[in-house]
Amino acid sequence: MFTILLAFLSVFAISDATNTTRIVPNSCVSFTVTSGTGCAWMCNYCANQLGTNNYYFTDDVCTYQTGGCVGNPLSGKLYTCCSV
Repeated sequence: MFTILLAFLSVFAISDATNTTRIVPNSCVSFTVTSGTGCAWMCNYCANQLGTNNYYFTDDVCTYQTGGCVGNPLSGKLYTCCSV
């Protein structure tokens, strides 16, 4: 059942109340965010979607520094994080 769900999600967009996500092949996840969404949410989201804390943003929008994940994401821009 999980395999069928995963296959379904890999073809169609996933959305919640504030963000839209598209799963990209090769252990990457692409998504857009709405106004007010910060890097803390984005880093947590990537870690959960990719199943690892070992990932990077393809455009370096968010980086990990002492105390947490920081950066300045823009509303409506497509961001991609990939596992290493």
